Formats: sequence, C-alpha cells, structure tokens
Amino acid sequence: MKHTLSVLVEDEAGVLSPLSGFFSRRGFNIESLAVGPAEQGGVSRITMVVPGDDRVIEQLTKQLYKLVNVLKVQDITETPCVERELMLLKVNATSSNRSEVIELSQIFRARVVDVAEDSLTLEVVGDPGKMVAIVQVLQKFGLREIARTGKIALTRESGVNTELLKSLEAKV
Repeated sequence: MKHTLSVLVEDEAGVLSPLSGFFSRRGFNIESLAVGPAEQGGVSRITMVVPGDDRVIEQLTKQLYKLVNVLKVQDITETPCVERELMLLKVNATSSNRSEVIELSQIFRARVVDVAEDSLTLEVVGDPGKMVAIVQVLQKFGLREIARTGKIALTRESGVNTELLKSLEAKV
C-alpha cells in the first residue's frame, strides 16, 4: 500500500539529504516528493508518498523523529485530505489534430500554456488519478515531455472525506 506522509522540518540547507538517506539505507523508494515553505516561518513541509504496510510505516514514522531537523510526522493516508499535483505535458498537435487535443484537454480542465507549430504544452492540476487519465487519453497524439511535481496534501479541517462521498455517489 502507498502511504502519504506529511513531515514538518526546520527550514535549513541540507535538511533533505539526511531524510532521503534515511529511506535509502532502509531500502525504501520515495515515489513522490514535494517540499515547500509551511505556514510558519523557518519551517518546511515535505509531502512524500512511500510504499509499505501499516506496521512498517508506523516504524518509519517513529524513526523519522530521531532525525535532528524533523519537527512533526503524520501519516495522512487514511485522513480526509485535499490532494493535488501539477503536471506540464507537451503533446504533439499539428493543425489537423490541434482542435481535438484542445477539446480532450478541456475535459480535464487542462490549460494551454504554450503553443508551437507542431505541439501544445498543457498545465494540469488535480489528483494523481487525473494525471494518469489525461496521459492515457493524449498518448495517441504522441507525448514529447512530461514534468510532474509530486503529490501535495493538507488534511481537511472540515473532516469531509471526499473519497467516501465519491464511493457513495457511485452506489446510487
């Protein structure tokens, strides 16, 4: 199972190196990693997606606290969250298929951010599933380049679990 960890760290140069080394020494792959300033000055939030069962992740979480610059670690996998990812996608788009590419990209609320003679660059924001879906749909035109940020997430103060709501709607 993939787990999403939210880690608050002191905002200092080199803080990411011991953290990534910690996972590397234990043979864990970090599948997604996003780092940026948190709400407090001098603190950064690291959002990472790592594979592992609940017991292993719980152990990793306890061990993360032993790293000098780590302030707080949360496994937010089962917590209601707002999750987003940003992707830039450069797709082949000639004059003969450009309108079809644009039409399909609008279904995913993607924005055209660059137009060239034979390609379009799209900006897509959403959950990771949306990223996979738009890549699959536009694959037939030929994808030139993809850049993704990795998942970022914040817990929902409202406590509303949108995944639960989606599953209930699907049953109706």
